[in-house]
Amino acid sequence: MQTHRILFVLTSADRMANTPEPTGSWLEEIAAPYYAFRDARCEVTFASPKGGAAPIDPKSREETQCTASTRRFDADVKANDALANTTALAELKAKDFDAVFFAGGHGTIEDFTTDASVRAIVEKFYADGKPLSAICHAPACFISAKKPNGEPLIKGHRFTCFSNEEEISIGLEHVVPFLVETRLKELGGRARCEPPFTSNVIIDQHLITGQNPASSIPLAEAVITQLRANESQRRAA
Repeated sequence: MQTHRILFVLTSADRMANTPEPTGSWLEEIAAPYYAFRDARCEVTFASPKGGAAPIDPKSREETQCTASTRRFDADVKANDALANTTALAELKAKDFDAVFFAGGHGTIEDFTTDASVRAIVEKFYADGKPLSAICHAPACFISAKKPNGEPLIKGHRFTCFSNEEEISIGLEHVVPFLVETRLKELGGRARCEPPFTSNVIIDQHLITGQNPASSIPLAEAVITQLRANESQRRAA
């Protein structure tokens, strides 16, 4: 079986502008998809806007948030070394990967929306028709991105993300710089959100999004399924 190459993008932001509280990526949204990809024999490359150590939201390491995937990840020396030494996104080329996965966490609201390398990767994967996936807050990476015709990338597409209702339920609706669901809808996206903290994955062509941590494995599996389908189509051509 051909090995698929996954570009796995994490935030470099360890704070949100409106609060001194530390943040970063949400561990479950790294660990669960990471092992879904690795167990499917995919190659995974960790990258971030700045490179180097990717910050992890301390709340995602609390005992109440631990899962089999996070415990497996914490015990995995190789995975933790990769997390501590991510490649700067600008140093990588989209052509060297078969799919991109943007992990979530509140830090993504800070840098995924403004970083030029994030925008370039999103736009390239979209234009090339390769799986472009993001979970929870990470669909913020679509906010500044454009389609080849100059329209907002999300315009007309069905998507999901950490919903307004979920943000309100954890009391951060007035802390975050914006609500991801609202901002993407303002850009013409068509939100499809389920009740808070239930698994939800939306597939719209090669744009694949997950709502929250519970969606981590189903989202990765949807990416893998699309990669295998693309491979079968190439072989049949």
